[in-house]
Amino acid sequence: MRKIVIAAVAAAIAMPASAAVELVKNGSFELNNVNDGDKKYFTQSGVEHWSGGANLTFIASPGTADDPSKYLAVYGPFPETSPDGGDFVLADGDPPFAGAFWQTIEGLTIGQTYELNFWQAAGQQLDFKGPTTERWEVSFGDEVKLSSLFELPEGGVGPWEKQTMLFTATATSQVLKFLAVGTPGGAPPISFLDGVSLQATGGVPEPATWAMMLLGFGAVGFAARRRAAATAVSA
Repeated sequence: MRKIVIAAVAAAIAMPASAAVELVKNGSFELNNVNDGDKKYFTQSGVEHWSGGANLTFIASPGTADDPSKYLAVYGPFPETSPDGGDFVLADGDPPFAGAFWQTIEGLTIGQTYELNFWQAAGQQLDFKGPTTERWEVSFGDEVKLSSLFELPEGGVGPWEKQTMLFTATATSQVLKFLAVGTPGGAPPISFLDGVSLQATGGVPEPATWAMMLLGFGAVGFAARRRAAATAVSA
């Protein structure tokens, strides 16, 4: 019996947890009506599952960020794509021209911690002068956090970098929102975003894992009762 108990518990521990479920839809911003080699206002791009994005917020296809023939081009050379690849968001962080965009996330567990990952980069609109700062203000429900700050010299380029944030759900449905935040006004600070991902931290055991664990614990209890009974008889 002892060997069975050990084997059952060991098997339960060794069973892999289920794969994390991706909660953000179209986090790579690929589902849109923007043609290759073009850039379009967020509100006109037909980007699926996202809302908002007013003012100077765009969906940009690869290679258009520093293309002087496209509006709101930045100083270059700017990477053709992010590490996530494909299209990305380009947004003016000067407050009068910024526009938040968001997505409602469903199926959350209250009290569960969720890990948000995304790629960010930064630049300055072409032909403007002076140093700039760029970052993202991110809110999930009532929690608000700021991404790492870029501090660029005039005409500088902030390379793509990964950001990770942790949020705790307070409802089963919450809004995930991004807003480009930059300074100073009039020196257009431009923030870039791509590869948005949100997943629960820690794995959730598969049903088979739960069954194996219950079997193991049941075997432990059975063995304990047998030992207690044997001790009582011998006494």
